[in-house]
Amino acid sequence: MTNLQIQNPLSELLQKRGQNREMGLYSCCSANEYVIRAALRRAKDRDTVVLVEATANQVNQNGGYTGMTPVAFRAFLNRLAEEENFPIDKLLCGGDHLGPLTWTHLPEAEAMKNAGELIRSYVLAGFSKIHIDTSMRLADDAPNERLSDVVIAHRGAQLCRIAEEAFAQYSAWHPEAPAPVYIIGSEVPIPGGAQENEDSVTVTAPEDCEATLSTFRAAFCSNHLEAAWERVVAIVVQPGVEFADESVIEYDRTAAHSLTEHLKRHPNLVFEGHSTDYQPRQCLRKMVEDGIAILKVGPALTFALREGLFALEQIERELYGMMDFPCSHFREILEQVMLEDQGQWTKYYHGSMPEKRYARAFSYSDRARYYLTNSKVQGALRLLLDNLNTAGIPMALISQYMPVQYARVHVGILPPKAEDLLMDRVGDCIDDYLYAVLRD
Repeated sequence: MTNLQIQNPLSELLQKRGQNREMGLYSCCSANEYVIRAALRRAKDRDTVVLVEATANQVNQNGGYTGMTPVAFRAFLNRLAEEENFPIDKLLCGGDHLGPLTWTHLPEAEAMKNAGELIRSYVLAGFSKIHIDTSMRLADDAPNERLSDVVIAHRGAQLCRIAEEAFAQYSAWHPEAPAPVYIIGSEVPIPGGAQENEDSVTVTAPEDCEATLSTFRAAFCSNHLEAAWERVVAIVVQPGVEFADESVIEYDRTAAHSLTEHLKRHPNLVFEGHSTDYQPRQCLRKMVEDGIAILKVGPALTFALREGLFALEQIERELYGMMDFPCSHFREILEQVMLEDQGQWTKYYHGSMPEKRYARAFSYSDRARYYLTNSKVQGALRLLLDNLNTAGIPMALISQYMPVQYARVHVGILPPKAEDLLMDRVGDCIDDYLYAVLRD
């Protein structure tokens, strides 16, 4: 590879922690257009990079649940950046949990073949942050035994070799492209939040962290991937944070102390924290200070989006509820669609019918996000925004239902348009992460 001297922006940013240990980066894990636009707008306002990541089940060579391949998703991101007048060179693209995640029902040979094609498609689409995750059991693994670190690392090295080969091909077409950086390791539970409410979660033990690093290093070296190992910038750990249907476990610096102290043995690495959604901003800042320098967030962003949509529908009802006018009925249609297709929420929401109805609308697990691309829901959303923009939104109603946005509209820094109010509501969540990772 002739262009390894071109530094990956993520490596450059993390290296700055050598001068300022309080710096970090948050990752926007969403394929929702309004969420991504909100992230681009906040990054533009703060003159910083923005990292957007797609998961293996969300975007893959078969389309994933978004219907987008990695090439299509990258084109989608580039289009949004262009429309938001955001510099493409400050848009970083990552792949999350790339491995056999969506093929665990298959034997190793077949599952890993699919995983190889997955990671190849991400690298060939120009994704420069690659999380290799081979921690899940496959169909021919012993069902009641813990998957060994050696097996996990061996499979991870297989995928890294494919990624390196794909980058050699990609760099021939794009000589200006930096080599990808790699993230290893996995958190518990599976991506997307816990399925049961818990009072606590076990922090990764320092010896388990060290075992992951040593076995992966050995596997990379035995596969002649020493150069790729130099670009392993982070390891995923469980620092003691989690969320579920109606609970959030907040970061406890004391409980994580042994783990974060262990990181000092590896000055070229940081920790990547998953499921940081709904953490108070002070907890997020402490995590970054303690070396958990990459903060992943997804459901909390679409949760904020849903809050904004419900607030806008309340405004719509105030304006049109007493008139013979076609209102959007957004929440009603969302509920109807979730009842018609229960596949994305039944494992997460339990209890009586009223309790499950409440969860479908307000759960921290935010399974409603999977239904926002449904054509009926999209139609209701579009009608909601069109109705409000046609009528104009009175300042008093913005004050009533979106008071934080009201203050910004009042001083002239936010237009009183439905889409702008909605994306700014998502931006409130993003602000907590920017507070944690940036230092002015």
